[in-house]
Amino acid sequence: METTTKRVDMVPAKRRAIILEHLRANGAASVQELADATGGSQSTARRDLEYLMEKGYLERTHGGAHLVQPARATFERENSLNAQLQRAEKLAIGREAASRLSAGHSVILDSSSTVMEAVRAAAERDLPLTIVTNSLEIADFAADIRSWRTIMPGGSIRAGYRHLAGEPGESFIRTLHADLCLMGASAVTGTLLTEASLEVASLKRAMIASAGRKILLVDSSKFRSPSFCTLCEVSEIDEIITDDAAADEALAPLRAAERPVTLVPVQRSEGRPFRHTGGRGSEAVGSQTLR
Repeated sequence: METTTKRVDMVPAKRRAIILEHLRANGAASVQELADATGGSQSTARRDLEYLMEKGYLERTHGGAHLVQPARATFERENSLNAQLQRAEKLAIGREAASRLSAGHSVILDSSSTVMEAVRAAAERDLPLTIVTNSLEIADFAADIRSWRTIMPGGSIRAGYRHLAGEPGESFIRTLHADLCLMGASAVTGTLLTEASLEVASLKRAMIASAGRKILLVDSSKFRSPSFCTLCEVSEIDEIITDDAAADEALAPLRAAERPVTLVPVQRSEGRPFRHTGGRGSEAVGSQTLR
């Protein structure tokens, strides 16, 4: 018999993100467990599982599901769903990144959901900034902040994604000399940064070339096998900000490349921040920069 719920119905993207986060934490789960986690019915949970399976996020098992590593190098999370995943990590990384900004800075921002959190945190500091972004979401948010000058470079909207890519934006960005660039990446593998889309990778390379200081914002789930195309080597990045669940073996190549890595503590449901230590268990840590 299906359990009833007293929760208010969630939007599908939020519900599906909860399912993926539950599977990330537990490895696998039954339909009933996922229904309980989202506060919905088993039939709704089954529909969400079928949707996520078709999109390549997971595999169904008898009576439940488990996560899978995306088999396609071109795999991209849906925009609305991606914004809901690793929320605590993205908020913490965004706050840390916002602390790198000073009054009068010019900053190039890509369209990643973690950079969006840095923008929200920067708005709380009420700094005068000049912002250049290809993100429709960031531009819409920034339009209400009187102390910010917001510039969009132009280009074409990618179907299904709220950002611009291609020309004339890419050529315009290459004419700039900004103080900072805050950006994400689809994957970090050793010292290689990759993207799932050729046009997105090309635009981000222009952003890197046009900023004095480049800061990469990636949550620990981004340390994985490479996506479709090369973005750049980590040697082109001045700092990596990630959360404290990043595994030691993933961080070792960055240390060897002498790139500063800032680990941000994240309060998770366990009640304390943790960091993976390559099979030796987990340990609580404070914010730290590894060099």
